[in-house]
Amino acid sequence: MDFTNADMLKILGSIWSQIEIFFRSMMLPSRLWQFAIIAICFALAHFGRVWIAPKIDDWARRRELTTRQKRWVILMRQRVRGILFVLLAWASVLMLDAVKGFYSWRFLVVLAATLVTAWLVVGLIARFIRNGILRAAVRWGAWIWVTLYYLGFWDETVRILEGAAVELGGFRITAYALLKALVLTTILLSVARIVTGQTSVRVRTNEDISPSMAELVIKVMQVVLYGAAIFIGIKAVGFDLTGLAVLSGAIGVGLGFGLQKVVSNLVSGVIILMDKSIKPGDVISLGETFGWINSLGARYVSVVTRDGKEYLIPNEDLITGQVVNWSHSDEFVRIDLNFGVSYHDDPHLVRKLAIEAAQSVGRVLRNRPTVCHITGFGDSSVDYILRFWITDPVEGLTNVRGAVFLALWDTFKEHGISIPFPQREVRVVEGSQLAVARDGEKPPQEN
Repeated sequence: MDFTNADMLKILGSIWSQIEIFFRSMMLPSRLWQFAIIAICFALAHFGRVWIAPKIDDWARRRELTTRQKRWVILMRQRVRGILFVLLAWASVLMLDAVKGFYSWRFLVVLAATLVTAWLVVGLIARFIRNGILRAAVRWGAWIWVTLYYLGFWDETVRILEGAAVELGGFRITAYALLKALVLTTILLSVARIVTGQTSVRVRTNEDISPSMAELVIKVMQVVLYGAAIFIGIKAVGFDLTGLAVLSGAIGVGLGFGLQKVVSNLVSGVIILMDKSIKPGDVISLGETFGWINSLGARYVSVVTRDGKEYLIPNEDLITGQVVNWSHSDEFVRIDLNFGVSYHDDPHLVRKLAIEAAQSVGRVLRNRPTVCHITGFGDSSVDYILRFWITDPVEGLTNVRGAVFLALWDTFKEHGISIPFPQREVRVVEGSQLAVARDGEKPPQEN
């Protein structure tokens, strides 16, 4: 049904007439007494808040509360005045019901108590929405709705919103349908977020599900729930989604060409989750980057290094590049150290002392063989390789190498084994200018 300007003026005139009647009725003596009762309840609630709020603070300080419990205490402290007003207003309604002849004096008191109760309930429910902007929009929208509903202006408001419409060809969108779709979509998205959040915690803590499969299940669930929420919201407006099939196909082709890298990263992310090549907590090396995987995203993998830097590596690089996963199949990691000692030292003793020095470091495993071999005879030293095992690469590799090198230094110094360094010998040829100058002779003159 389309509304003309005359129809809109009639609706506005009807609303204004109801407002005039409402305010005229407020001037009756019984209504003035009800205003007085409401004012007294508000004053008592205000002074009650002044008295109770410090006691709530003292009670909270004396107890060890969790962060969530502290938030609820603060939330209830901020609403002490409203809670007290509701209690006092409903108590006044019961008293008016009990006193004979005063039943008709309860209308405004009941209205005020109902409105404040609804406002409090809306405020408490809105706290479950984490996004601040969305929470404020939902809270204020719900407050406006309950106020219009209990004051009796909601039907006229719906008629006005139905009259405000935009026609696109044969399709008509009203402001009321758009508002209804927005509210429904917001509610469904909030429910989807709560469900995915709670389910994600249970899936990640389930020991029967691998970390990679858990991430895949969570991502699929998020796509399904959020997609369903948006789909239902669009259907609530009245859109015929079948007509969008051709358009969505064309848009898909365009996005396929324009967003090749993004699509490639998304597909690579799904492959990573399915083949379980890497998972959160694994220690990997990719080029110059060494660290452990913090999280798996739809487009990238978050890798945290030992110096606290967080690298966001595209999923495609992990699929197409060479990645070293230090903890893919097991947690055992072998580390090789190269060193050299003097030719004068007994190699059998050197090998024995090197093994003992490595095993003296706490992180080096003793249930796996630590070996030391000669790898060659260098220019100034006999070269060795020392191999040992660890099971905690996430704790770092450079620090354990440094600890073993330091143990080698102390052990070799204690047993008199020298670690040579390159030396150069300069020889002065007899008859050269340097040799003549050294011997104090005068250099020959050229003819």
